[in-house]
Amino acid sequence: MAYKTILVHCDASAKVAQRLAVAADLAERQGAHIVGFHCRPPFQSPAFFDGGMPTTTLLQAYEAGVKADETAANAAFDKEMKGRHLSQAWRVVEGYDDEELAVHARYADLIVVGQYDPEQTTPTSSDLAETVALATGRPTLVVPHIGVQRPLGKTILLCWNASRESARAASDALPLLTEADKVVVLAIDPKSSATGHGAEPGSDAASWLARHGVKVTVQRDVAADTDVGSVILSRAADHDADLIVMGLYGHSRMREMVLGGASRTLMASMTVPVLMAH
Repeated sequence: MAYKTILVHCDASAKVAQRLAVAADLAERQGAHIVGFHCRPPFQSPAFFDGGMPTTTLLQAYEAGVKADETAANAAFDKEMKGRHLSQAWRVVEGYDDEELAVHARYADLIVVGQYDPEQTTPTSSDLAETVALATGRPTLVVPHIGVQRPLGKTILLCWNASRESARAASDALPLLTEADKVVVLAIDPKSSATGHGAEPGSDAASWLARHGVKVTVQRDVAADTDVGSVILSRAADHDADLIVMGLYGHSRMREMVLGGASRTLMASMTVPVLMAH
């Protein structure tokens, strides 16, 4: 099992090179076809337009801006692909990035996007990563805007609460889990039940993963009064993990994003890439 099509979101941000490097490295390891995806946003008249500037001038400025962004994104893609022997494609579409990426993502095995950077100046949606993960049924790898210092997937922290979402994330991450030197199944505040955790929380998941050849251990932890997301980040640091795998909890409707507490914390404060699935 491997990722055979990797779709990477390419905007004109200064951080796009970080996610391109991660996506290209994974494509080489997995023998995957990589698709660089760029979205040209539609023209929108200013909300308060007094007619002082001709519409044609506004359109010209819009065209110049989107063309410059497309050129910058394409240049970043070409630069990262140079010298790599990868099956590749460059794709440009018209529309809103979250809507269009969600559609095209259905025909890929893995989506790579960047964490929202509050200092970015590009029109990329602030909740792009969450929207894509919730809407596509495909795993979404989010690369932190602070960058990645080493190849991911040597030590992986798998967040496990015996839910549908965590099971989906674990299954979607198998191509990486089977390659890892170490996988830690982290169960926070686990409670044994007939419909969730067994008598030994995390052990059933570890046994399933071990049958796939995954080198796995289990850690049980408590959050007490601490946010679960903060505990996850802390344990990732303790284990020197270079990737976190977790189920995404929440829903998206009419561009309104509602996430669970742990998901919100990781999306805001991630220190290593996070692979999410819903």
